[in-house]
Amino acid sequence: MLFSHVKLATMTGVQPYGLIADGAVLVEDGRIAWAGPRQDAPREKTGKAVDCGGRLLTPGLIDCHTHLVYGGNRANEFEMRLNGAAYADIAKAGGGILSTVRATREAAEDELVQSASVRLESLLREGVTTIEIKSGYGLDVETEMKMLKVARKLGETHFVDVVTSYLGAHTFPAEYRDDHAAYVDLVCAKALPAIAEAKLADAVDAFCEGIAFSVAETEKVFAAAKKLGLPIKLHAEQLSNLGGAKLAARYDALSVDHIEYLDEDGVEAIARSRTVAVLLPGAFYYLKEKQHPPVAALRKHKVPIAIATDLNPGSSPVHSLLTTMNMACVLFGLTPEEALRGVTANAALALGLKDRGRIAPGLKADLVLWNAERPGDLAYPLGLNPCAAVIRDGAIVRGQIG
Repeated sequence: MLFSHVKLATMTGVQPYGLIADGAVLVEDGRIAWAGPRQDAPREKTGKAVDCGGRLLTPGLIDCHTHLVYGGNRANEFEMRLNGAAYADIAKAGGGILSTVRATREAAEDELVQSASVRLESLLREGVTTIEIKSGYGLDVETEMKMLKVARKLGETHFVDVVTSYLGAHTFPAEYRDDHAAYVDLVCAKALPAIAEAKLADAVDAFCEGIAFSVAETEKVFAAAKKLGLPIKLHAEQLSNLGGAKLAARYDALSVDHIEYLDEDGVEAIARSRTVAVLLPGAFYYLKEKQHPPVAALRKHKVPIAIATDLNPGSSPVHSLLTTMNMACVLFGLTPEEALRGVTANAALALGLKDRGRIAPGLKADLVLWNAERPGDLAYPLGLNPCAAVIRDGAIVRGQIG
């Protein structure tokens, strides 16, 4: 199939957006066989040509950091924060993550599938074709595995590729509040091997912060993950600078996420390890943070910048990746091109995926057609969804063309 007569944002090359003003994309067997100016299209190999009416075509969007699967609701904490309560104080009082842990442990697997499907659908409507989903609201072996099974099932029942991350090192459950060492041992010696054997996780994540895991505790988790051959990611430097990003860099982490308090030494460390910086403006917005991530330093040291919704029930109940793109521009000063690259090419890097995120021969034919004149239009409005059609593995799975 030849998708023709499109403004093509390939996200490749040196041109802004890798833009081809009048382009075409040839798809064969679910892969991109050719992409370039429409006049150069290899028509002798074309089966069916589809005229896209001059609209914008981009790679499929990638949400590379979500906590999509969870039980319960924390809207009450939103009200508490607006009335002056601090996020850390709510967490210390048994709210925050621990309240979601209680609800998730009680929820049946089918119930979690149903609630997560509603959230997932809101992202798919905006052109998301790959999503990362973390566990971390079980904090015991059984519930963590239940969450990861739900995430895998969502990839089977929806037109989306799901990448999973085991986040047992999210916080300490109530039953281990006074014995952190025992819980770290549970994560490393019991949960991780069981999850790896069941092939439920594609990566291992942790929350390295004063209200969560120390650098030393996080390193134990990383060492255990490395022995099992699992790549790592890290929530780092969100509320303070503990040096978690430097630790992650030593372990060649795929990404460090949040990083509002990351200093230039930390930026240099992740630049050397080619670790992606994932910015999460939704949490910054909801928590009314003041410390901005070091965008200028990231640019200076050529660190790839990705952005994601961080969809979760407490600090970022954001169900729109397009809104996140706008937030990244308005709150953090990213350009619209950096925002689009952050949810395509760089988001793929943050998940260790080399077969998507750009429009180039050999890559997955995950594409989105937009009712938009230019790529910058995607980060501009709030509340508008210009997605006209979603193409996954070369097949139109949402909307229509023509």
